[in-house]
Amino acid sequence: MTAETAPRHIPVMLAEVLAALAPRAGETIIDGTFGLGGYSRAILAAGADVIAIDRDPTAIAGGAGLVAEAAGRLTLVEDRFGALDSVAEAAGHAAVDGVVLDIGVSSMQIDEAERGFSFRFDGPLDMRMARSGPSAADIVNTMAPRDLARILSVLGEERRAGAVARAIAEDRGATPFTTTAALAGLIERVVGRKPTDTIHPATRSFQALRIFVNEELDELADALAAAERVLRPGGRLVVVSFHSLEDRIVKRFLADRSEERAGGSRHMPERSVAAPTFTLVGKGPVNAGDDEIARNPRARSAKLRAAIRTEAPARPFDREAAGVPSLPPLKAERSQ
Repeated sequence: MTAETAPRHIPVMLAEVLAALAPRAGETIIDGTFGLGGYSRAILAAGADVIAIDRDPTAIAGGAGLVAEAAGRLTLVEDRFGALDSVAEAAGHAAVDGVVLDIGVSSMQIDEAERGFSFRFDGPLDMRMARSGPSAADIVNTMAPRDLARILSVLGEERRAGAVARAIAEDRGATPFTTTAALAGLIERVVGRKPTDTIHPATRSFQALRIFVNEELDELADALAAAERVLRPGGRLVVVSFHSLEDRIVKRFLADRSEERAGGSRHMPERSVAAPTFTLVGKGPVNAGDDEIARNPRARSAKLRAAIRTEAPARPFDREAAGVPSLPPLKAERSQ
């Protein structure tokens, strides 16, 4: 392995992911969140071919060495993982043997100050994984305070969301927010910080903005439905999430898909029963072990859920039923 393709990090719960995914020679696995390529590299080493997806052009460029090394066994595509079934079909695979998703922001994105994902490093207030569309600065500087407060409350579970949104609206008229440090400083001033606090008061709001800017919950829901469509019978779905909202969507989706569902509606009599499309693996999520958490604190909040595709046809998908919250549109609006 060359220095160019040597792994720069160890992905969270790699051993557990491989155990649930069980990749074998002759199989094709979709890695919907390529990032730095840790899962893809391990799946290739196990003998399976990989279709990897990432919407971040930096990740695509960084994976060129691994693509060359894989000699045709790795197809790396710049796209949203919510479209993973379409990506697989375009690559010549109407069905695949496994799908793995590692939800959230990658260490590569966090560690690059110019991406604006973290206030640990002062940089542009951006947060866009795909480097296109409205940025966090666009949202913060133009969205109506009531909508901004909802985003911070729902996606960040920020208790003082209303106060933070009002303070942002008051300050941005004179000086628009353009850097992570400026926004973090305002949030700290509004929320307050005790000497005993171990988490910065801006953490929840930054998380909310990142999830909103990248439509992460919508993408996750779309990816789960796409996985249901593209997995062949016996195919494995493995999802690692780090946030309670993400895990709730995965949990609801798999719970719904692993049960029989009556057809019809409240206005029409039940006419049929839809067979389960997945069989759950285990009774609950798998958590990272103590040793891994000691090596990588990010693994502390990780939850792995897995399921096996049945022969039943895919069902119609309802985002609301899957737990995707209703939020203001992503397009930044001028405040009223």
